[in-house]
Amino acid sequence: MKRGSTLFLKIAVFLMGTPVLAFCIFGLFWLANNLANPDYWYILYPGIIIMYVSVIPYFIALYQAFLLLSYIDKNKAFSNLSVRALKKIKYCAITISILYVLMMPFVFLAAETDDAPGLIIFGMVPIFASMIIAVFSAVLQKLLKEAIDLKLENDLMI
Repeated sequence: MKRGSTLFLKIAVFLMGTPVLAFCIFGLFWLANNLANPDYWYILYPGIIIMYVSVIPYFIALYQAFLLLSYIDKNKAFSNLSVRALKKIKYCAITISILYVLMMPFVFLAAETDDAPGLIIFGMVPIFASMIIAVFSAVLQKLLKEAIDLKLENDLMI
């Protein structure tokens, strides 16, 4: 594979992390200090805490994706290192999904308090997006593992 395509994907991974980091440093900090209605702090602060905690598996998954692209550059795409990276991405996506499921009662309370039913659908987007990533990485992990096993089997026969 040409290095240019993996370089583009590495830049995309970096660009996926930059706005999240900026939002964590500036946006969530500002939101925590400037609540629109301070009477509802018990609804908003758990959501902010869960958003901060969910950043940890997000950046772990981005790092694993970066490592996976590095393995592709080094022609180690069909190795157990790649399988391990996909497995970690899967677990990170599942963790993010679980965290946002835990946040859904607070989103429901906020939607009920503000009379904003669309907020519940907005709160479900990260859950479904991370579950899609988890399923996709699980399928890729299984395919890659089967390809490695097939390659080892063929190498033993020769």
